[in-house]
Amino acid sequence: MSELVLVTGGSGFLGGWTVAELVRRGRRVRTTLRDPGKRADVVDAAGRLGGSTDLLEFATADLCTDDGWASAMAGVDLVLHIASPSGAELSSDPTRVGAVVDGTTRVLEAATVAGVRRVVVTSAANAANPASFDDNIVSDESQWSAVEFEDDVIPVRFAKTIAERSAWEFVDAPDAPELATILPGAVLGPLLTPSALGSAGIIARMLEGRAPRSPNIGVEVVDVRDLVDLHLRALDHPAAAGRRFLGTGEFLWMRDIARMLRADLGDQAAKVGTGGIPDRLVRLAARRSPELRRIVPILGRTNRHSADRAREVLGWRPRPARQTVLDCARSLVEHSVV
Repeated sequence: MSELVLVTGGSGFLGGWTVAELVRRGRRVRTTLRDPGKRADVVDAAGRLGGSTDLLEFATADLCTDDGWASAMAGVDLVLHIASPSGAELSSDPTRVGAVVDGTTRVLEAATVAGVRRVVVTSAANAANPASFDDNIVSDESQWSAVEFEDDVIPVRFAKTIAERSAWEFVDAPDAPELATILPGAVLGPLLTPSALGSAGIIARMLEGRAPRSPNIGVEVVDVRDLVDLHLRALDHPAAAGRRFLGTGEFLWMRDIARMLRADLGDQAAKVGTGGIPDRLVRLAARRSPELRRIVPILGRTNRHSADRAREVLGWRPRPARQTVLDCARSLVEHSVV
């Protein structure tokens, strides 16, 4: 019988795409859900790439509790630990940081008991930041972000950094599974289902006119389809064990994303604003807004990470960011999200 792959968080944007691609490739998949009521959505999404959903099974488990993880891991050979509260959830409720850190440990503990061979954990590019991007430094996997939590620290960066460090410490044990970690940038691209947007919500807000002007910040875009491919390469490639892999693409300023939408989507992007917000106004508003206060340190800074290791070791080839942005926007329209 073929190997069984466990994917945590199969109802999410990245998790759903991962499940669908595994099924398309003819691999047996089990995915965990916090809410079993989402099974129908996951099955529908998994079938959209043409695979047989007979290969898909489910387990109910929550990162915040031990319940369900032993049964979820039973008979599993490989694990893709993708489940995590979103950046928006962590920003609105920093207590959810524990779900990222403790949840990763729960997954690794259960995987060890079950005799899982390899675990791939989804971290974040922001877990590999240098002390400062002032000199336009291009960071790589040798860098680790500072872990002191302060008011101006982005919660997802703090949570992912702590969780990933904990994972590497955990697998020092002789009976632990092999580990690889993936550190993605801003994950965009087409939807499989309108119930799982992920970072595509950034594009949705622009299309709806809810972001008429953009602050002077940018993101490193990675296509969800390419990120799934990177996860699966890390799952199967012998040289991936024991390594971190940045999964980042081109850096785009938010204003440039807005201009792409206006230039290519015509009337569908009629509400997209291409203006900017002066840095001084952002700093002024940040005095009363914790959300804005967190972006002040990155105003005008080009945050870049190198994905050379993924390209050279795993043969990863991400597509152009422009294609990702436009495919994302068109998909939001097709799914009637905007």
